[in-house]
Amino acid sequence: MLKRISVQQLQLGMHLKEFCGSWMDHPFWRTGFVLKDPKDLALVMASPIKEVWIDCRLGLDVPAGEVVLSEAEEAAPEAVAAVAPPVAVVKPRETKPVSAAQEVERAARICLQSKAAVVSMFEEVRMGKAVDVGGARELVEEISDSIARNPGALISMARLKTADDYTYMHSVAVCAMMVALAKQLGLDEAQTRSLGMAGLLHDLGKVAMPMDVLNKPGKLTDAEFDIMKTHPTEGFKMLKASPNVDPIALDVVLHHHEKIDGSGYPERFKGDQISLYSKMGAVCDVYDAITSNRPYKSGWDPAESLRKMAEWKGHFDPKVFQAFVKSMGIYPVGSLVRLTSGRIGVVTEQTVKSLTMPMVKVFYSTKSSMRVTPYMVDLSRPDAIEKIHQREDPDMWKFPDLNELWSGLTLK
Repeated sequence: MLKRISVQQLQLGMHLKEFCGSWMDHPFWRTGFVLKDPKDLALVMASPIKEVWIDCRLGLDVPAGEVVLSEAEEAAPEAVAAVAPPVAVVKPRETKPVSAAQEVERAARICLQSKAAVVSMFEEVRMGKAVDVGGARELVEEISDSIARNPGALISMARLKTADDYTYMHSVAVCAMMVALAKQLGLDEAQTRSLGMAGLLHDLGKVAMPMDVLNKPGKLTDAEFDIMKTHPTEGFKMLKASPNVDPIALDVVLHHHEKIDGSGYPERFKGDQISLYSKMGAVCDVYDAITSNRPYKSGWDPAESLRKMAEWKGHFDPKVFQAFVKSMGIYPVGSLVRLTSGRIGVVTEQTVKSLTMPMVKVFYSTKSSMRVTPYMVDLSRPDAIEKIHQREDPDMWKFPDLNELWSGLTLK
């Protein structure tokens, strides 16, 4: 028997079947568990969630005499939807396009929630539990909706990971880029969601890697690298043991380190032996890896990263890479550029007109060697007199507030 109750009626020992509200509103990355920890109960009480569904067959019932909001005989989702008002089950999806400035704060919040969810998911897998695919689907949907509203906001925010966050935020970033790339390639909604799931889970096998190797703050030895090269196979085994596994996710988990020329791993596939999905995973995985700060190196500039990746012959499928560049822009968000006027700015958003004409926040004059009051320039406007003259190396300029400039947020 399912019962919808107020969170004030929740007790330890009840089986939490479903939260009545958005995934972003509740403090857990999954549902369908018995509430055992008082801290978890306190988290629910402190969240915006006001109502939940409990399954009385799998946990405690409400005390006799207490009034419940509604009941359902079966645990099937359609039974829940039939009894509960739609607004109480889930908030309407918001996918209407907005500017980066409008989406970036929400994207930052999604990144924070997503990191906590991936940490929890990886910890459960590390303890031998199966992957909760249902909980991961909610996470992918939230990320996918953010990409639909503005492709650059969440992808860019996910790049602001610290070295300590890398393993977890890397999964979030690759998920977001896989969704954006799928949309660029014109794949259908089901494939897009599956690819988001694949991106989220692609490095699952790293939970089986020795922590001293995984977190080593320097270059791996040949022996250590041989250990790390087993993570796709380990992740494949873990995911295959989970219920309702997505075949696209399985494929990408196992083959995202294959290369077109056959020099990749674990199976040294080449060319058409590698699926479209794993070719996509390879590009997204590498781009996020080289643009992120690691314990042993600083991340490369986004535009410079694309230039270098284009030179790696035999690594990526050319058509997939070209589509990836289109999804990110020749000058991705966060790229430092010099305009024809000699002023320097940072790319804040792509425009629909051209890959080489993004929105730029200008803040420095090379002629006077001084900062100027930041102002926005839309290079795609017909009346725009500026163009991008060249990329600039952030390491040379060392602007301390570069990330704050393009994101518009105050970052720690």
